[in-house]
Amino acid sequence: MKIVTPNRKRHSYIQNLCAKPEKVFPLLCPVMEKKWVPGWDPELVITTSGVAEQDCIFITPGEPESSIWMITGYDPENRHLEMVKVTPGHTVGRLIIQLLADDSQYTLAEITYEYTALGPAGDQFLKEFTLEWYIDFMQSWENELNLFLQTNL
Repeated sequence: MKIVTPNRKRHSYIQNLCAKPEKVFPLLCPVMEKKWVPGWDPELVITTSGVAEQDCIFITPGEPESSIWMITGYDPENRHLEMVKVTPGHTVGRLIIQLLADDSQYTLAEITYEYTALGPAGDQFLKEFTLEWYIDFMQSWENELNLFLQTNL
């Protein structure tokens, strides 16, 4: 048995989204994201309801190989979502999203990603998973979702 100290990084960001939380939350779904995320195309979605739900599983293509995602926390009433993402031989990721209403018609979305390396490829990924990279990723996501919210609701 080999026991090691985890190589892990965690970043959080708060997005400002131009719709109420009840409009935003359903869009945080492997099926609905196809409507607003350019290039988003899961290989497989396993769901009883046809959309995001507790224990929904989906697989996304990628390098070094496909990733398996599972929704481990799904609370529409409190607008809270958690997922685990496993990329074998690479990383285990955790995604936490909490939506909060602000004082207007907008939503504050606190989005946290945490990754743990599973070996050398994961170690390299974590070197590149900088705060600067994460902020850029979050701002791109924020812009894409806001564009959809402004033009499709």
